[in-house]
Amino acid sequence: QLQASGGGLVQAGGSLRLTCTISERFYSLHGTGWYRQTPGNERELVGRLPSGGSANYADSVKGRFIISRDSAENTVHLQMNSLRPEDTGVYYCNADGRLYRGSSRSNYWGQGTLVTVSS
Repeated sequence: QLQASGGGLVQAGGSLRLTCTISERFYSLHGTGWYRQTPGNERELVGRLPSGGSANYADSVKGRFIISRDSAENTVHLQMNSLRPEDTGVYYCNADGRLYRGSSRSNYWGQGTLVTVSS
């Protein structure tokens, strides 16, 4: 249901914009977010945007990354600025909610998109 795109190779200091396309309309969407898995580390939260609330970010990306959601297009974006080599990793989009009226609340994941920041 989620498809992430926009990853690639960028030099340190550059910018990338990731897009997560959500193919279905959730019955109830609690929030969307982005996670990443950097080399040698577990998957970690980059930022999360609660439905109807303000985004929160990992300390390592505050002031550099911005999450936004386009409800009409059913997409979630991650604007990444001032990229650093340590931002290199696979980025995953996430949706937290109920897909159908009778379903239970679950986490849904995109397939991941690779971001490589060269020094």
